Amino acid sequence: SEDVLSKDAGECAICLEELQQGDTIARLPCLCIYHKGQVFLGMHIRFQKVTFIGCIDEWFEVNRSCPEHPSD
Repeated sequence: SEDVLSKDAGECAICLEELQQGDTIARLPCLCIYHKGQVFLGMHIRFQKVTFIGCIDEWFEVNRSCPEHPSD
């Protein structure tokens, strides 16, 4: 399910960025949480490039299980 994180929750196991209060997250049935939607990862000034990723969205394009509980 999709939710907004109410407090900081450590590191996202997919992108390794911090899960911070206010981030949009996906909470899986195993209760693991990951970034959902677009997460700002950085901007490269020289190439005028902004990088976003939707961690769990991209994960589920090629996988069918939780990254931390693949046998569930």
